Amino acid sequence: MHRKKLPIGIQTFAKIREDDHYYVDKTQLIAQLIADGSHYFLSRPRRFGKSLLIDTLGELFAGNEPLFKGLFIHNQWDWSVKYPVIRLSFGGGVMQNRAELDDKIQELLTIVQKDLGIECGQQSQQACFAELIRTVHEKTGQRVVILVDEYDKPILDNLIYPEQAREIRNGLRNLYSVIKDCDAHVKFAMLTGVSKFSKVSLFSGLNNLRDITLSTQYSAICGYTDDDIDNVFLPELDGLDREKIRYWYNGYNWTGQPVYNPFDVLLLFKERQFKAYWFETATPTFLIDLLAKRGFFTPNLAAQQTNAELLSAFDVEQIGTEALLFQTGYLTIARIEEPLPDYWIYILGYPNHEVESSLNASLLSALGLDGQKALQNRLGLLSLLKANQFAAMEALFTAFFASIPHDWYRNNPIAQYEGYYASVFYSYFAALGLEIILEDTTNYGRIDMTVKFNQQVYLFEFKVVELVPNGKAVQQLLDKNYAAKYQALKQPIYLIGVEFSKESRSVVGFDYVEVAPTAHYSGQ
Repeated sequence: MHRKKLPIGIQTFAKIREDDHYYVDKTQLIAQLIADGSHYFLSRPRRFGKSLLIDTLGELFAGNEPLFKGLFIHNQWDWSVKYPVIRLSFGGGVMQNRAELDDKIQELLTIVQKDLGIECGQQSQQACFAELIRTVHEKTGQRVVILVDEYDKPILDNLIYPEQAREIRNGLRNLYSVIKDCDAHVKFAMLTGVSKFSKVSLFSGLNNLRDITLSTQYSAICGYTDDDIDNVFLPELDGLDREKIRYWYNGYNWTGQPVYNPFDVLLLFKERQFKAYWFETATPTFLIDLLAKRGFFTPNLAAQQTNAELLSAFDVEQIGTEALLFQTGYLTIARIEEPLPDYWIYILGYPNHEVESSLNASLLSALGLDGQKALQNRLGLLSLLKANQFAAMEALFTAFFASIPHDWYRNNPIAQYEGYYASVFYSYFAALGLEIILEDTTNYGRIDMTVKFNQQVYLFEFKVVELVPNGKAVQQLLDKNYAAKYQALKQPIYLIGVEFSKESRSVVGFDYVEVAPTAHYSGQ
């Protein structure tokens, strides 16, 4: 089997095709895209191949036939026609205010003028952009292809500074409105980015875009499918556990075929180790801080209910938690339900093991715990769980809560609910990457949690008491016979009742019952 170069970090279609890199052929989807319409918008998380898609479209419309030999679209395309292409990318650098955005736009328009051999006579950027579109159509006789990559990055870079973000949003809106105004001169237009800002705020002047973010047909237009891994990258699979690759990295879904993040897969093939490659590159601190500020109940992250409107409710003034987590790639569509005819509900969940374990590890710090201390605690918990040392586990969790600063309790709204304590437990186990099943969650209320690990099953019940433990948590597990559904596994099952005191903000009760294969009770 011939092994090719891994295109790690390469966003240039020509470089991939000319330098013998692996390439996953997306041109069948691209051909369908062009046949279906002419004005598109696509949102995908970072490092998902959006820039490569834009570059591929640019090379296709420019008529660079040699790059497409052997690909699906080669025999479907009229190579005798070449279209003028205008590309704008806001991926480079950080623009901190409107003046810097204006400088960037001017730089991009200057590059376009040089590429097209046209000198703009208009002074304003908006008028210059329009002039370029009209003039190049007149000069070439072909309508223009407009490709905008990372259209939203200047806004996202300033989300924690709302005033600057609004000014930058308004500047981009003025620029993008030109595309609709010049529609008669446009053959094809596509904008890509991480977020989907509301049409009212950013696209009020560009409402003719078809949003294919949640299009089942184009769910896999970016990213790698299972078939891609098994066929295109077959030479790289030797020595790697195929199911483990799927468990770690597959699962991103936009109502269609699930995909892998290319960045993860390529680095796995390069390094031959399973790591959180994507998560570690640039997880925004504002996301973690926002979740902490809003007092988000972390177990609920794995089962959010929303609809298309809420997923699109994203703007400087209104950043919905679910929309933010979905658009940035930390949650994905796990399934779709139709409670009423033509009324669709999306159930969000973690896409894969990498995101679930890494996000919960980061959230522990947002819950008020020092990052290094939280890591040490997780490693200690893993050792104690392997040895079933429940008394030491109680001491460890007691120390967890004792290490949280008093000010954090006072300033965080979720700390008054028993769900907060359950959140800390859940995030510790999730951060270890253990298999977790949430049986019963309510808004900041009680949570029953099942953990499968080391050929054993642990059933947790959490309760908040005033000060003195009463043993009711473990008794409830016994009374409801929660162990019954797991006894068919023929593995040891432990019922663990954890009681917290609001007064002391700590664990005051930690009882357990071993119900299989032997019965043993140990209580306080």
